[in-house]
Amino acid sequence: MSIYDKASLVLIPSGTKTSKVYSQKPTNGDGDFTFSRSTAATRVNASGNIEKETQNLLLQSNNFNTTWTLYSATATSGQAGYDGSSDAWEISTTGVNGFENLNQNISFSGVHTISMYAKAGSNNYLTMRSLGTDIRVQFKLDDGTHSTTFGSPIDTFMEDAGGGWYRCGFTANFSSASEWVFYPQQIGITDAGTIYIQDAQLEQGLVARDYIETTTTAIYGGITDNVPRLDYTDSSCPALLLEPQRTNVLQNSEYFSGSDWINNGVTITNNAVISPEGKTNAALLTGVSGGFGIVKFSTWTATNKVASCFAKAGSGNIFKIANVSAANRYVLFDLSDGTISEESAGWTGSIEDFGNGWYRCTAISNNETGTFSLGTTAASDSVYIYGAQLEAGSYATSYIPAYGSSVTRNADSCSKTGVSSLIGQTEGTMFAEINFVDNNTDSMFMTIGDGTSINRIHIGYDKTSDWIYCNVKAAGFQQALITSSSPSDGIKKIAVAYKQNDYVVYINGVSVGADTNANVPTLTRIDIGGYFSAGFEYPVKQNLLFKTRLTNAELAALTTI
Repeated sequence: MSIYDKASLVLIPSGTKTSKVYSQKPTNGDGDFTFSRSTAATRVNASGNIEKETQNLLLQSNNFNTTWTLYSATATSGQAGYDGSSDAWEISTTGVNGFENLNQNISFSGVHTISMYAKAGSNNYLTMRSLGTDIRVQFKLDDGTHSTTFGSPIDTFMEDAGGGWYRCGFTANFSSASEWVFYPQQIGITDAGTIYIQDAQLEQGLVARDYIETTTTAIYGGITDNVPRLDYTDSSCPALLLEPQRTNVLQNSEYFSGSDWINNGVTITNNAVISPEGKTNAALLTGVSGGFGIVKFSTWTATNKVASCFAKAGSGNIFKIANVSAANRYVLFDLSDGTISEESAGWTGSIEDFGNGWYRCTAISNNETGTFSLGTTAASDSVYIYGAQLEAGSYATSYIPAYGSSVTRNADSCSKTGVSSLIGQTEGTMFAEINFVDNNTDSMFMTIGDGTSINRIHIGYDKTSDWIYCNVKAAGFQQALITSSSPSDGIKKIAVAYKQNDYVVYINGVSVGADTNANVPTLTRIDIGGYFSAGFEYPVKQNLLFKTRLTNAELAALTTI
């Protein structure tokens, strides 16, 4: 019998659904974990791209005679669509005054993208218009050309979908918007006739993503509320990503032309290149003044600051994160080879390869106020940037997109209650494999107990003492504290075997300590990651439980890398 065959619970993250993380053992669902995080989040998916929450905020997105209002126009369903279906609609007008339209009232603000598939009928034009923030874009459906007729969108697009169909749309930073209006002609031109439309979508961000069908409510997809994150960073096998609550205090993390960014001698070209998201929504920052060019973060005064941004070499290789309110406060990143070229005045930096020339660059500053900036180090140099983040803490967490206001990602929670039958009550073994990085913060890896601080066995990291530890409490009294000091970064396989007056801890194949005078607490609950006030920031590779105290030889074998 293998060691794994002896396990009462096996969690190797691979299967999830909303609010659930599946265990491999037991197979009847008794070991499946409850997961929660009451906000959206991001992860690195199996393709190596950053995956976000997606949405369609329009109602009845392909049912144009319901929530939509028709003005001097009629909508007929059942038409041949761009996708081979019969889901398209014919929009017909009688040419009353050139303002015939269909429209939907909806309020929103910030960076959004609107899109709709359209095809010429007897008329050749579709005009899209937002009210509140008045922007008008005209699309010529017989030749694929388009132009802005009023307002200042960030971007406009008209993508050939085949068979005479185009996906038409534009992106803008809306101070306020109250209504979308679609004219089946040029505005103000009296032109009776028809066009065909299908699949309208309104979403946050700089680009149009895959279409999501809606009916009576907006629909959200991707990594939305309570969706567990199987993260593929640095691995072909996923790990369960669990993180504490963090806030990206920036108002716009991808749109660097927004008023919250202060332009200091640069030009910004939006949607210039494919980003780590796999979409063409990264910006090109080019210095044009006599010195280096920057865009500035707004002033922020929290004690611990972590600034991060994805960057890729353009005509220049050096990317700079700095505090422009104080001299000699910066980190320089070499985007040609993925190294830190300079750290100054107590600042520390890190750089992580995200593929295709992209790196996530992070600068950490403590006990300092000022205005932070992103930029180049030489005139006329350019770099590509995407996904800026400024958060309180001692390390950067996963990317938190912001499209007009600061955004908070709530903490992840993963636990299983009422599972006394899976936990050895008089003896047992618990095992956790994590990818440890010394981020200078308290963290818990795995806990078994009764959901209180009175009864528990947990393993974690203490930043003050700089040790990985096992802490045992029973009936409110300390029973054991076994520690391993100054852990190095990397994979940690940690096993705790317990029995009355017989505790031992193994890390990476080596016994790091034992205790022969400790009781076994009441054990009814399993928590993966954060527990009570402690956080968690390490991808979970696997967790196991055994109802027996494994032998020392088995513990060594189980934890050997």
